[in-house]
Amino acid sequence: MKVHFISIGGAVMHNMAIALKNKGYHVTGTDDEIFEPAKSRLAKQGLLPQTIGWNTNLITADLDAIILGMHARKDNPELVKAQEMGLKIYSFPEYMYEQTRSKKRVVVGGSHGKTTTTAMMLHVLKFYNRKFDYLVGSQLEGFDTMVGLNDESDIAVFEGDEYLTSPIDLRPKFHVYHTDIGIVTGIAWDHINVFPTFEGYVEQFAIFMRQIPATGKLICFDEDEHIRSITSKEKLAAEVKWYNAPEWKVANGLTSIKTNEGWVELNIFGKHNLQNMQAARLALNELGISDADFYKAIASFKGTARRLELVAKNEHSVVYRDFAHSPSKVTATVEAVKDQFPERKLVAVFELHTFSSLNKKFLSEYKGALDKADVRIVYFNPHTIEKKKMEMLTEDDIIENFGAGVIAYNSSAKLKADLQQMNWGNSNLLLMSSGNFDNTDMNVL
Repeated sequence: MKVHFISIGGAVMHNMAIALKNKGYHVTGTDDEIFEPAKSRLAKQGLLPQTIGWNTNLITADLDAIILGMHARKDNPELVKAQEMGLKIYSFPEYMYEQTRSKKRVVVGGSHGKTTTTAMMLHVLKFYNRKFDYLVGSQLEGFDTMVGLNDESDIAVFEGDEYLTSPIDLRPKFHVYHTDIGIVTGIAWDHINVFPTFEGYVEQFAIFMRQIPATGKLICFDEDEHIRSITSKEKLAAEVKWYNAPEWKVANGLTSIKTNEGWVELNIFGKHNLQNMQAARLALNELGISDADFYKAIASFKGTARRLELVAKNEHSVVYRDFAHSPSKVTATVEAVKDQFPERKLVAVFELHTFSSLNKKFLSEYKGALDKADVRIVYFNPHTIEKKKMEMLTEDDIIENFGAGVIAYNSSAKLKADLQQMNWGNSNLLLMSSGNFDNTDMNVL
């Protein structure tokens, strides 16, 4: 098979390119910018384009498929040529479905917890040497790529993003996978540049839930009022299974959960993670993994990159980094760290980086999100706002919308200097961003 990637440098796109090369496919690709780690990883596999930019000479009649990345434009010259030639064009979600058409597909959807829930399932399946295909939005320990394709497997586990599929296919990605076993972790408004109303956003999850056939299963978080509303109003074909966190306790900074086999000590913590764990358990039950086997394997799960990721620690202080950017994710992450170390002061630093979080009309959604922290800091980069061509924020906007006691910064240099001058005795630091605090080296900090 010969496939060509338009926008090969994307996080998932370059991983899929590597996965297909590992299957023996002939893979080419182009992009107008490629950053690390994609650049080095593509180079190592011999897939890095010789030049940066688009190359219509690579669009030839012998290509079996064009895989189109979301960051390409509709007028991309390679895309236009491929359309004129009548070549088969797929988005990466469409191509993942094509690769797994004959397999049982588990898709993890929700506004938060998708990556962690997916990663937990992959960890357990790998623990028992099961063969499986997968797609996950973070680099995981023990996995070379974020995409895996295996001709010998009969199951596939996908993280199901609700963002758009491609520039020429405006469906949410998780609508494309034809789900057999679906998980919905929760619904909290996000991606307002695509879904300008909350009602429109919720409807995307209703569509996902309606798509699951009667032969499948729908696994839902039982405290989410929006999921409850959908299941009560819609005639869903699939059986619904509900989940929540198990009974747990924290001692000496470690979390243990109560199971039928007794108490099991975990490497992860936080109520939100324990809820995700139960969703993963129920889905794996459908794939033949018993509860006892699940708990045995999950005890060694250490989490994923940038999801409550441990950066550094000593006897009196811990530093965590997290990808949290939506209001529900920020709230859950702050609560998790504070609940795990209730006796320590928590300094929570949140960077506004996404389109939604930098939108002045959306800021009120963050009201109270940092309240469990003892020191609450919000950082925004004026250059990022200018680059996104959005209305400029002020420190007063931050304080007004996040609540009293929040400290606003618009200079990363001043933020770093102030953090370094704090007394960190019996204190923890939590850094939350989908960006990088203006290229701050977290390990050096």
